[in-house]
Amino acid sequence: MTRLAPVRMLLPGVLLCCALALPAFAANGAIEAQPSSKVNYILVGFAGGFVRHDNPHHGPVQLAQRLRREAPAGTYVEVFENRRRKKAYKTVLRLLDSNHDGNLSDDEKSQAHVILFGHSWGGSAVVLLARELHRTGVPVLLTVQVDSVAKPWQQDEVIPDNVEAAVNFYQSHGLIHGRSEIKAEDGSKTQILGNYRFDYREHPVQCEATSWFDRTFTPSHMQSQCDPQLWNKVEDLVRERIELAPTLAAVPGQ
Repeated sequence: MTRLAPVRMLLPGVLLCCALALPAFAANGAIEAQPSSKVNYILVGFAGGFVRHDNPHHGPVQLAQRLRREAPAGTYVEVFENRRRKKAYKTVLRLLDSNHDGNLSDDEKSQAHVILFGHSWGGSAVVLLARELHRTGVPVLLTVQVDSVAKPWQQDEVIPDNVEAAVNFYQSHGLIHGRSEIKAEDGSKTQILGNYRFDYREHPVQCEATSWFDRTFTPSHMQSQCDPQLWNKVEDLVRERIELAPTLAAVPGQ
């Protein structure tokens, strides 16, 4: 028994070291991401309506998949449901907190390269998130709204002056159609790249895995979320902004 006493004394310390060496687990069992290096670009998309963030037929999700494969190292890309805007906000702040001290310094804010894009209610979520980042002092490189639809208590027309550039794509037919014009809160700080109209009655596109309701009552709005020509334009704008951003040292991305 006396020979085992030193082992008993060492056992708690050994268990503690093993616990610290294991990755942290979230409440749902998933490993929590602990960024170990700086993220250069943060690309956040919002799905429209009640579409899930991982719906493979949805325009923002497909765009995010392409960007994850082809964007520069150090690029974080994620799509959220439009009702998860607060989660997206916290994610952006966490990624910008490069020293992980729980606070954003002026230097960390100035290094932000954030791009936001979304469809329908997700387009409105883009503007709302940009406003929340404005209150925190975080700049945004670009906002992209595709057939943006605001919920009754939301306002998606005026782009806050922390946004460097903004663009709006819309169609004007059906029960649900997007905002036809966005404008800058301060034209000297935000460049409106354009309000571009698409007409799916003249140039229809085929969408996969759509509901009977969408095909019957909101066909044009439905087509705006799967139109490859439109989302290619969004992708070009995103890539252009990444290329124009100040060059940073490439690091492994998320």
